[in-house]
Amino acid sequence: MTRFHMNTVAVIDYGMGNLHSVAKALEHVAPNAVVTVTSDPETIRSAERVVFPGVGAIRDCMAEIRRLGIDSLVREAVQQKPVLAICVGMQAVMAHSEENGGVDCINLLEGNVRFFGENLQSETGERLKVPHMGWNEVEQTASHPLWHGIPQYSRFYFVHSYYVTAQNRKLLAASCRYGVNFDAALMDKNLFAVQFHPEKSHTAGLQLLENFMNWNGSC
Repeated sequence: MTRFHMNTVAVIDYGMGNLHSVAKALEHVAPNAVVTVTSDPETIRSAERVVFPGVGAIRDCMAEIRRLGIDSLVREAVQQKPVLAICVGMQAVMAHSEENGGVDCINLLEGNVRFFGENLQSETGERLKVPHMGWNEVEQTASHPLWHGIPQYSRFYFVHSYYVTAQNRKLLAASCRYGVNFDAALMDKNLFAVQFHPEKSHTAGLQLLENFMNWNGSC
């Protein structure tokens, strides 16, 4: 087992997204922690916790993830320490995405990433724009340390055109609805994955990040 340095968190950088907003939010909730935005394997391995964020097209993301060996590092990390996957990071840990004509992902969790569709509608028949962008209620479907202090149906900030459906429904930690029901959060031992952006979700998001910084893994 790797010996961890106290209060260190690695935010994995594979060139996709503004990772410094995630880093700043982590520093805000854990001012005594050392937060490093990095792609260096040894820095990621030695960190006590790992955050795996991402935005953009999954084909480009997976190309960089594989080129840098991030897929292997994430697989290794979830065996040893708490890992938080955010947005495209959540999609990347699934088996397959429909985006870009179909892309195989890291396959840590069985399930697919699907397109919302061109003719997405609400229950009342209102046309819904894609991407799903903005605030939406999240229904917590299972107890987990990362939900501590976060009221049921709290609103989180989303930006995505594709959504996750896990094959094993026991992994579901939260759901959300935007024309269709989709998985807003998944949990599997040391891994917690969210479709929303906690760093952009004000009080509830900061509470989730604080909970992550206090979480020792598993449930």
